[in-house]
Amino acid sequence: MSKEHGHSPEEIAARLTADTRGTYLRDMIYGGIDGAVTTFAIVAGVEGAGLPHGIILALGIANILADGFSMAAGNYSGTKAELDDRRRIVKIEENHIKHHRDGELEELRQILEQRGLSGPVLDQATAEIARDKDKWISLMLTYEYGLSYEEPHPMRAALATFAAFLAAGSIPLMPFVLAIPNAFQVSIFATLLTFFLIGTGKSRWSLAKWWWSGGETLMIGALAAIIAYGVGGLFHTG
Repeated sequence: MSKEHGHSPEEIAARLTADTRGTYLRDMIYGGIDGAVTTFAIVAGVEGAGLPHGIILALGIANILADGFSMAAGNYSGTKAELDDRRRIVKIEENHIKHHRDGELEELRQILEQRGLSGPVLDQATAEIARDKDKWISLMLTYEYGLSYEEPHPMRAALATFAAFLAAGSIPLMPFVLAIPNAFQVSIFATLLTFFLIGTGKSRWSLAKWWWSGGETLMIGALAAIIAYGVGGLFHTG
């Protein structure tokens, strides 16, 4: 079995000290799928209604810019709220350590005991961690409040969402922008391929096979497209 990462002292040190905030997989997958789905829903709906392709371009570009910005802004606000709540809890813990140190030490000791430490090792570990207030509070944030070890970064999360939305959302429109013959059929193929590639990409961070993850995402996107096309057909003007 191949190992996922190295285990030499140097490799371990580099991995544990690396900046783990650089991965925004959830934001990119969310933005990419939503961008492709909503834009293709417009394409399919307008095509299903038999309206001119100029309407597809107008509504599609408006969707990419407006909906993409809306998603990024919503992600920024949600992540910012999470960050603000984290900082509020940090202030609470700092106040508790200052005014109720014995109680906080007991909380720390019980947390470490739940992690499997006992006896003199437990007492020594409690005392050592309590020497560094920042590390002490970080541990409390994770094991007392269930928060992630690293602080969230609202702007990076928002930019990751917006960039993925723009990239994936542009795919269904490109055949119409380039005036390719049979633009709608090409758009269908390109969009479904985009869904599949997004799915295969996210399989890198899961236990699912690449083809299963790709197929799952493909089916989600295809279902949204079928619904949009069907609704558009209800208003067909031809």
